[in-house]
Amino acid sequence: MRTTLFTLIFIITSLNNLIASPLRDRTILKGSHYTLAEKPNRQTGYVIQGKVTNVNHQAIDYATIIIKKINSGKVIQSTFTDSIGSFQLNVSEKGEYLIGVSAIGTFPLSISLTLGEQQQVKLPDIILTANVSNLKEVVVTGKKAYIEQKLDRTVINVGSLISNDGANALEVLEKSPGVVVDGNGNISFKGKSGVTVFIDGKPSYLSGNSLANYLKSLPSSVLDQLELMDNPPAKYDAAGNSGVINIKTKKSKIKGFNGSLSANLGQAHYTQTSQSLNLNYRINKINIFSNAAYSLNHSYRKLNLGRNYFDSNGNFNSAFEQIQYIKSKTNAANLKIGMDYYLSPKTTWGIVFTGAATPGKVDNPSDNRLLNNTLQLDSLITANNKSKNRFYNGGINLNYSHQFDSLGKQLTFDLDYLNYNSRINQTFINQSFGPDCTLTNTQIIKDNLPTNIHISSARADYTLPLNKGAKLEAGAKGSYVNTDNEANYFNERNGTSTIDYNLTNRFTYKENVNAIYLNLNKNFNRLSLQLGLRLENTNAKGHQTGNPTRKDSSFVKNYTNLFPTAYFSYKLDSSGTNLLIVSYGRRIRRPYYQDLNPFITLSDKFTYSSGNPFLKPQYSDNYKLSYSYKSTITAALYYNHITDIQNEIVRQEGNIFINGTGNIGTATYLGASVNLALQPTKWWFLNTYIQVFRNNFKGQLFSSYIDQSSTFGEINLTNQFTLPQGWSAEIGGFYITRRANGQFINYANGQLNAGIQKKILNNNGSVKLNARDLLNTYTTDGIANYIPNATSSFRNRYNSQVFTLGFTYNFAQSKNGAKKRKTGSVDVEKDRVKTQ
Repeated sequence: MRTTLFTLIFIITSLNNLIASPLRDRTILKGSHYTLAEKPNRQTGYVIQGKVTNVNHQAIDYATIIIKKINSGKVIQSTFTDSIGSFQLNVSEKGEYLIGVSAIGTFPLSISLTLGEQQQVKLPDIILTANVSNLKEVVVTGKKAYIEQKLDRTVINVGSLISNDGANALEVLEKSPGVVVDGNGNISFKGKSGVTVFIDGKPSYLSGNSLANYLKSLPSSVLDQLELMDNPPAKYDAAGNSGVINIKTKKSKIKGFNGSLSANLGQAHYTQTSQSLNLNYRINKINIFSNAAYSLNHSYRKLNLGRNYFDSNGNFNSAFEQIQYIKSKTNAANLKIGMDYYLSPKTTWGIVFTGAATPGKVDNPSDNRLLNNTLQLDSLITANNKSKNRFYNGGINLNYSHQFDSLGKQLTFDLDYLNYNSRINQTFINQSFGPDCTLTNTQIIKDNLPTNIHISSARADYTLPLNKGAKLEAGAKGSYVNTDNEANYFNERNGTSTIDYNLTNRFTYKENVNAIYLNLNKNFNRLSLQLGLRLENTNAKGHQTGNPTRKDSSFVKNYTNLFPTAYFSYKLDSSGTNLLIVSYGRRIRRPYYQDLNPFITLSDKFTYSSGNPFLKPQYSDNYKLSYSYKSTITAALYYNHITDIQNEIVRQEGNIFINGTGNIGTATYLGASVNLALQPTKWWFLNTYIQVFRNNFKGQLFSSYIDQSSTFGEINLTNQFTLPQGWSAEIGGFYITRRANGQFINYANGQLNAGIQKKILNNNGSVKLNARDLLNTYTTDGIANYIPNATSSFRNRYNSQVFTLGFTYNFAQSKNGAKKRKTGSVDVEKDRVKTQ
């Protein structure tokens, strides 16, 4: 990795010396007239570039930029500044123009500009000053749209929904357009599984139940935005079949001392609470920030399982019925604290510490009935399974950023280290009874399941503006993952414990992924393009330690892939009101670390789970055509082709079902979506999202050839009402139809949410009352097909109906925007960890 980084830096430096043109001396622009009349060139149209900062020369992102003709007053184009404060405008003819610049918490600025013959215009820095008298009001009451559509992503503003108050990150995700969460915590996006989840630009490194448990520990009060990217650019890791979901926590951009606190009390089947405190202090060259949160999650789930068994001739043989009552209680604490040091207006060093602790326990009693071929009771088994879980993680990020000039030339470095540690101790007590309810056997199994995961990563990114409105991005990354999983099982009889070597196991896995990428952006008059290419090299080794009943075994996997991406956007009119975008991207989904682990984990006496060391990575080619009209209408068509698709599979061994992951063949998705953001009246905002997909799965599954298809859809509605005297209200929900997912068919589900809010304390605080799943309709039901000589059905019922009373208070003593928080070098590895 060290050689890769040095090679990349040498190439970037050489490119810079060859193609970077001399830059103008930077001047400060504070509302002025700018005239350009230089030697003409052959290019048609005008490209205007600039950068917006505060008085401390720190970039202001998401500032609004508009340009209009002075004589007609017609708006030609509008745009936003990017993460480093840069923007670009394109106009077709010379003349006199007015550029308007505005951002939350600052005074707006107007700049008059006369375009002559020079067609490449680089403005001096545009400096916005803080609107001190209006700052508190802006911070507290500034309202963002629930959904924002951008070129390569959809942005969900978490705080814009009242019903998100008191929710956790998983529940916020579940309500987001195009996102589906199943009963095991697996997340799908745009109809496809295998999404990569990031936290503040870093991968979560978790999957399945482990990811779900972590997201449940994050209250919505520490969340700022969700970024949904179904086709990320080359700068992002290629991992993630259905794209990337980046969960951004709150980050203050205001100088001085500011923050917010929140407290929520919820009532479902059990009482739930959450509290959070967000603080930021900026003085001189130092900015200190922190997020702290605690939540008590007390949940309940009822699971019904039904299985039918058949002989080799297809005749019904026996049946199995199970009812589980799963009660879990966790105390989740999360902390993030960091510091930025501004060495100069252009150079920043930063450090960020993160940590989480989630101790908890699960009680899982169940009743199990075995029926004969006449559906008469053959035997009854009662199980009382208890577990104590302890999940801890901690991380550190060191980052460096240097801006060479005001035009966007920038170099960043990130070093990351993460550690995940989990301890699970379970006790299984199974009592068997005959048909006359006579006790025939008692079985006691205990286990100890420790897991340790160490992840280190280094990343470098370089941005180089070129001539004629072009920009080159290049970068390199290396990541190292080391996992150590143990499973120690003991049979207990008459107070004596004996190790069970058939289940006891130790599995270690090491993986190194090295990557380099290039990304080229070019803007013409109406056409913009972005072409990217990413190369990733993967080196992996797994080792299963032997014991008296099992031989030592290991495997090695090495492969290198190229991942191209392309975006083409075309403005159908000069103002960019009507925009057409075509995109393509190739992606990979490497197996989750735990899915490669061949040892067996017990769920109960009749249900096990097991990994597969022979899993192959899956590859997907994703195509998208989209159209947008202002921020009102966004419509898209999708086509995805996936090879060696990884899906959850179920196989039967006797009366035991074993869950795992397998490569089942190929899958195709063809779909369409539309998002409508309407404002029928001044006090009513309506957002409607609709998607329809047709999917098909083909391949070999056990001894059967699978060919399963479905046409399914989703509708997601949000109604927001602005009422007099600081009141506001909301009602909305989602509904998803029946759909196929590999071996499984998932039935329709949905829920209705509502909330009401009152601003108090001079608009610095708010009190909210909301209801999630108001009608108590949310379930996850389905069936599993293609199981040799068996069928299976399941139904999950949750305590999803929750009534929450929440209080939020914001405070600020500040003047100017601060630097946007660093996201770090850690990427998709985090999303592939399963700690249970």
